[in-house]
Amino acid sequence: MDIIVRATAADAQIRIFSAYTKDMVEEARKRHNTSPVCTAALGRMLTAGCMMGAMLKGDKDILTLRINSDGPINGITVTADSKGFVKGYVGNPNVILPANKVGKLDVAKAVGIGFLDVIKDMGLKEPYVGQTVLQTGEIAEDITYYFASSEQIPSSVGLGVLMNKDNTVKQAGGFIVQLMPEASEETVSVLEKNLSKISSVTTLLDNGMGPKEILEILCEGLEPQIIDIIPTGFKCNCSKERVTKALISIGRKELEKLANEEDVIHLHCDFCNTDYEFRNDELKDILFLAK
Repeated sequence: MDIIVRATAADAQIRIFSAYTKDMVEEARKRHNTSPVCTAALGRMLTAGCMMGAMLKGDKDILTLRINSDGPINGITVTADSKGFVKGYVGNPNVILPANKVGKLDVAKAVGIGFLDVIKDMGLKEPYVGQTVLQTGEIAEDITYYFASSEQIPSSVGLGVLMNKDNTVKQAGGFIVQLMPEASEETVSVLEKNLSKISSVTTLLDNGMGPKEILEILCEGLEPQIIDIIPTGFKCNCSKERVTKALISIGRKELEKLANEEDVIHLHCDFCNTDYEFRNDELKDILFLAK
C-alpha cells in the first residue's frame, strides 16, 4: 500500500517525510500511457507532490507543482491536497530518449531548461506562488533548491522511479528531510553522514526497504519519532457533475451556440485523461439550468 510516513527527529530539530508510491505512479502511467522516461519524470513529481501536500495545514489547502521547460516532455503539472492524494500529467507522454551516461532514464534531458513553480492555495485572497530556475531537471535537486531559495528551509530531497522491462512501474518513492531553525551543528553533521549512506531511493526500495526503513537510515542516531502514517494515491476529483457545472459557468450565450451547432461535444480532463461526452439533448438540459 502507498503511504507517507511523517516524523521528527533530534527533539524536533528535523522533520522528515518518507513515501512509498509504486501504485500511484503505476496508476498515472496507465491513465496517461506514458513512456518510461515520462513515467519516471511524472512519478518523481507525483511523489514530491504528495509529500509536500502533506505539509499543508488546512483540509482544503491545495498545492500545485508545475515545470515549464524547453525539453521534449513539454512540462509537468501535479496537484496535491493535504490528505495525501495527488494527480498530474506531462505535456508530451510519448517521449523516447536513449539512456544517460550512467545508463539511467534521462529525465534531465526530457525536462530540459526552465522553471519550477510552487503554488499553494490556502484559501487566502491570493495563492502563494514561488518560482525557481531548474537546477538539473532531475526534479529532486530542483525541489531541494526551491526549499532553500524560496522558503529558506535547508532540505534534502530524494525521489526515484524504477521500471520493469515491460515498462510497468517496479518501485517508486522518495523522502524530504528538512532542518528546523534550531538545528545544532552536531545534528547537521549526523544527518549529513546518514544522507551520504543513501546511493538512491530506488536501490533501497528494490532491496526490500520501505519508507519506515528509509526513515531509520536517515535518522540513525537522531531518535526519530513517527507522527503519522498517511495513505496516499492518485486521485482526480473530476466528474460529469463537475464538468457540467463548468459548462454552466461559460454563460448562456455560449451554451446556446453549442446547443444549436453541435450534435455532441467532448470535454477532456488532462489530470486523469478522462473524456466526457455531452449529447445535444444534454446540452439543452444544461442550457435550461443556466441563468
